Amino acid sequence: MHESEHVGDVAVCDADGNLIAFAGDPRRRLFSRSCMKPLQGAVSLHAMGGSDDLSDRLVAIMCASHNGEPVHVDAVRELLQLGDLTEDDLRNPPDYPLDADSTSASEGRRRILQNCSGKHAGKLVACVRAGWDRAVYLDPGHPLQQQILDAVRSGTGVGDPAIGVDGCGAPVHAVELADMATLYARLVRPERLGALEPTVHRATSAMLAQPYMVAGRHRLATALMERSTDLIEKGGAEGLSCTASFSAGLGIAVKTADGSARALPPAVLGVLRQLDLVDDATLASMPEFARPPVFGGGRPVGAIDATVELHRP
Repeated sequence: MHESEHVGDVAVCDADGNLIAFAGDPRRRLFSRSCMKPLQGAVSLHAMGGSDDLSDRLVAIMCASHNGEPVHVDAVRELLQLGDLTEDDLRNPPDYPLDADSTSASEGRRRILQNCSGKHAGKLVACVRAGWDRAVYLDPGHPLQQQILDAVRSGTGVGDPAIGVDGCGAPVHAVELADMATLYARLVRPERLGALEPTVHRATSAMLAQPYMVAGRHRLATALMERSTDLIEKGGAEGLSCTASFSAGLGIAVKTADGSARALPPAVLGVLRQLDLVDDATLASMPEFARPPVFGGGRPVGAIDATVELHRP
């Protein structure tokens, strides 16, 4: 029985911005959300003047939508200490952890527990080291945000993206789905990003080296990057996921029309399988993402299946 259905769109692009494959509308407009974090992290690293004193663990947490598990919170706190900062300096909203076990152990909403706190900590350290006003680092006119805007233009090829406010309070940029796929292709071909090339490479390398810091338990990004040295994946709010393949030089962007996150893992993995970027053995090793179960009475009684069919232009 077919009970429910999520619909969405897919764009697959190379670093030149060529549309390689698609499903639905690859030109639909959307906000880039947390899928922009690897690029934002690279800009923060560039503004710091280097990252020699940052471990892969700390760079990865700058690119993360983390679960708020103790290992993530400890990394955010360590990152803040590099700028003589505390969680009181963070300007993202307080929240509970995404991870249920960590939520039950928490004592309430806190800024450092919110999933974007690593990104915000990185921005604050960048402001300290660059000599910028850290109190207003979320203002679109702030020097750091202007550098991020320039990077978004270079990465997506969009000259004048509309700017909104993300859930964490940071500026968020509106582009097309294919633009996000192009950006991710350029993240794995960072020579296309000019002066950011070294720090983009640093950010993506850290994500591969420390996939648990990028998300955490029961999360697609961590599970996929733990199984592949070729792929980086980053999810965002409102049902957006972006993946890049180093070997193929491709970026893949997937967006659910209703913003649902539950349909994303099987859709993303289904697209990657059609592109031969994952194999059947990899999918079999992560059934909770490739074919998530639907429970009834505490036991699996169904599953979520991906029915994505890619087209070539």
